Amino acid sequence: MVKTLHRAGIEVILDVVFNHTAEGDHTGPTQSFRGLDNSTYYILESDRSGYANFTGTGNTLYANHPVVRRMIVDSLRYWVKQMHVDGFRFDLASILARSSSGSVISNPPVLWDIESDPVLAGTKIIAEAWDAAGLYQVGSFVGDSWREWNGRFRDDVRDFFRGADQSVSRIADRFLGSPGIYGHEEREAEQSINFVTCHDGFTLNDLVSYNSKHNEENGERNRDGADDNRSWNCGVEGPSDDVAVEMLRNRQVKNFLTLTMLSLGVPMILMGDEMRRTQRGNNNAYCQDNEISWLDWTLLSKNQDVYRFVRLLIARRLLRDLEYERRRLSLNQFIQDAKHDWHGVKLNQPDWGSNSHSLAFCAELPAQGLSLHLIMNAYWEPLDFELPVVMNGRDPWRRWIDTALEPPQEIVEWNAALPVRERTYHAGARSVVALIAGEASKGGDSG
Repeated sequence: MVKTLHRAGIEVILDVVFNHTAEGDHTGPTQSFRGLDNSTYYILESDRSGYANFTGTGNTLYANHPVVRRMIVDSLRYWVKQMHVDGFRFDLASILARSSSGSVISNPPVLWDIESDPVLAGTKIIAEAWDAAGLYQVGSFVGDSWREWNGRFRDDVRDFFRGADQSVSRIADRFLGSPGIYGHEEREAEQSINFVTCHDGFTLNDLVSYNSKHNEENGERNRDGADDNRSWNCGVEGPSDDVAVEMLRNRQVKNFLTLTMLSLGVPMILMGDEMRRTQRGNNNAYCQDNEISWLDWTLLSKNQDVYRFVRLLIARRLLRDLEYERRRLSLNQFIQDAKHDWHGVKLNQPDWGSNSHSLAFCAELPAQGLSLHLIMNAYWEPLDFELPVVMNGRDPWRRWIDTALEPPQEIVEWNAALPVRERTYHAGARSVVALIAGEASKGGDSG
């Protein structure tokens, strides 16, 4: 499988769980490590009668014991040398920073073992930088080579598009690679893995379709799964035949996808979100081997517009028309290198207030003759945004994305982007607009 994916130009990142085992708490079965050496492999309670539970599963692996450290590194080496995987995502990686008593270690030996191992050099290592007991290390995870799942990006983008107060300044920071979180480390923006949904929690469709989790079928009386979902059902809980509700949900899905793909950092999209996969409101579906957790491939034809939208976004992560210092220019590199300004509905007047729900961003790269103007309107009514003059003073802005428009006009190929002649842009309620200008963006001249 790995070799086949490599031949198709696809890297393989393996999800690894070095924070707990399947043996559960003290009432659970003896399957492996518990029967080998209980006190070596697990973090125990102070009286050693039970297991510390920083993982939510009943036990916690003691990753910094020398024997466990060797087991972890040997496992990773095997997957690299024998299976040729390209990297790893570490589940609840903050567990790897805990001592035998459960306290946090400032320089965890196992993390440096992983980072300094010559066999693992060049592999991608990604941390889910928190655990189930409240330890949250996004922006402070130990190590020079680790990338991090940016949980702040997930929370703040969700807040912004559901219209939460005090979200505008945070969305600006997330869009630029979260310098407020990572700036002190002076690392590249790619340290941040940007995502809105993942295998844990709501799918993107359910994020815009449910206000509350619906895990009743899990058999725990809806007590399991996260309660802090920051979701909004667009007016109706669950599936709806209301055309207006369905149009709003579709628009919100595209808003989330647009911000994820255009923000500085590495974008991550949950499989199935490109076709609006649903788990019927279940946000903890690991235990459901049925239609709740399966992928319904008929959704691909039903939601073909969302699939097309994602494909065109991905195509523009690499600005393939341009050469940048004899190499291709990525969208990340363009936004990083460009001169940029923040605006509100009025030019040069961004509203950072707690009750603001809209923002505009303009980036210009004179050396490449390319400009991008992004309008983010999470307000529940349309707003008119003043547009800056394009840097060469001659070309018009051209509309690449407007999520308020009907498919297929909500996103187009750059060479089909139509000019905007007005000095203001009418952005629909709860929409994202992306305008482009410059040689690489020129297309038709109608409309």
